[in-house]
Amino acid sequence: MRRLRSVKIVATLGPASSSYEMIRALHEAGADVFRLNMSHGSHDEIAERHAIIRKVEEDCQSTIGILADLQGPKLRVGTFANGEEELEEGASFRLDLSDAEGTASRVTLPHPEIFAALEPGAHLLVNDGKIRLKVETCGEDFADCSVITGGTISNRKGVNVPDVLLPLAALSDKDRADLEFVSNLGVDWLALSFVQRAEDVIEARELCKGRAAILSKIEKPAGVKAFEDILEVSDGIMVARGDLGVELPVQNVPPIQKRLIRRCRSAAKPVIVATQMLESMIESPMPTRAEVSDVATAIYEGSDAIMLSAESAAGDYPVEAVTTMNNVAVEVENDPTYTEIIEASRVAKRATVADGIVAAAREIAETTDIKAICCFTSSGTTALLTARERPRVPIIAMTNDVGTARRLALTWGTECVITGELERFKQAVVNAARAARAGDYADEHDQILVTAGVPFNTPGTTNILRVAPCDERLIYNTDPE
Repeated sequence: MRRLRSVKIVATLGPASSSYEMIRALHEAGADVFRLNMSHGSHDEIAERHAIIRKVEEDCQSTIGILADLQGPKLRVGTFANGEEELEEGASFRLDLSDAEGTASRVTLPHPEIFAALEPGAHLLVNDGKIRLKVETCGEDFADCSVITGGTISNRKGVNVPDVLLPLAALSDKDRADLEFVSNLGVDWLALSFVQRAEDVIEARELCKGRAAILSKIEKPAGVKAFEDILEVSDGIMVARGDLGVELPVQNVPPIQKRLIRRCRSAAKPVIVATQMLESMIESPMPTRAEVSDVATAIYEGSDAIMLSAESAAGDYPVEAVTTMNNVAVEVENDPTYTEIIEASRVAKRATVADGIVAAAREIAETTDIKAICCFTSSGTTALLTARERPRVPIIAMTNDVGTARRLALTWGTECVITGELERFKQAVVNAARAARAGDYADEHDQILVTAGVPFNTPGTTNILRVAPCDERLIYNTDPE
């Protein structure tokens, strides 16, 4: 299913989008990847949605990526005797390990690892930052705090600790069970929450054993600080602006988003911008102007994908939300300013033969009448390198690995075609020409660019660049065996 845009759309599934009819409608409206949120839904429900996605993929003859988003450790206060209490600014409030129900002066925080890491002066944020506490004194089982920003605190509200690196693994026991389940199920991407250090990603990769690509969610100040190390060991990145905007001053988030997108592009790794992109469309058929501008900004910055969360999972207008995102993307990418911004932010990479070939392919495509770049890829690396160049023409990724094709559904500007095993270069060029014609990228009078590696089906061997006609008769008459 050809899209008229390069940026990809990720739609989260949930109660509002769990039927075959709705999931197909979301895909037809523009969703390229579906997110399964492991924080909600049983394994049976997740398996059912996974099966429906694969059925839609088969019926639509598309390539659809599936991303399983692990919950990560959830830090929450305990319960209150009255259900809730009102904290006044300037008041004292204690967090401790006691099992007693909470009062107006204290509540349980059942996470000894937090107390082990706290120091006087640290801040704790409760209920998405609506309540702010400052640690005055603390010990191994308590923290006496002053209330900086008051408000209503109630049962099991979330706690953020932005000022310290918590001695917590990114994977809880639930996450480990979920990881094993979805890896066996056959998801394409695993999104890892609460990433603070590269070791968190390495642990997940060892457990995954190559069954899915690893995408790290940057939602903690510690993750931002260690971003270079995290990026190096990740297959992709999600800029998860929800907790990031809670734990950091909100004005810090846009520059971080821009910086992370550029670093991911330079590393040829896909990046998703997520959280509250069309939040008002949970209840309204129309977004706000500010939300449209936010979506457009992520596209102008060159992100690979933009994501819907509750808008498509639990909202009243899931199809309309995807349609809106699709329409904004098409409009932005048709703006000449978009091309100027994308090309001005291109970073030259010439470290390998493959780097040089994809850069040359992009330059040739932009200076001659080339309709598409067809890259043969086994692992997906050549397609990722081609996408990093952000060429003005479509990228057709030709692969014999359906898993590679599904993972590339998250990558900017890339359409995937499953091809059989190839043994001869001429056969590859013919397949590329057929794919370009079948997808309406070109007709028999046009030319395409073909990149490939010999020997075939060997990762990391991209070493051929060919300007090829789409007329098969010319290919057979001119190309070597």
